[in-house]
Amino acid sequence: MPTPHIPPASVRRALRKLGADIHDARRRRKLPMAVVAERAFTSRSTLQRIEAGDAGVSIGIYASVLQALGLLDGLSQIADISHDSVGQALASAALPKHIHLKRDTGPSRDG
Repeated sequence: MPTPHIPPASVRRALRKLGADIHDARRRRKLPMAVVAERAFTSRSTLQRIEAGDAGVSIGIYASVLQALGLLDGLSQIADISHDSVGQALASAALPKHIHLKRDTGPSRDG
C-alpha cells in the first residue's frame, strides 16, 4: 500500500492561499457553493476541500472550479516562460558564446 503524499509546508501554504482566494472570488460573485460545485461538475464537499486548500484534490478539479468562476486564464500563466526567470537565465547561459557561419564556396561543380 503506497504511503500518503505529504507536501512540504510551502506547498500547503500556497494551496491554502489559493483556496482562500477561490473562496473570496466565489463570495464576491455572490455565488453559493452548490452553484459553483454544479458548474464545476463536482460536489459541494469537494468545493469545501478546495476552499480549504486540500492538496488531495486533483488539479483538474481546481481548474474546473477556476473555470466556473471565470478565472481559468490565470492557471495557464503559472509556468509560462515569461514568468520563469530561472528557466530564462538557464536557457541564456546555455547559448553558444560564438557562432561560426559556414563559408559559401560558390556553385557546385558536380552538375
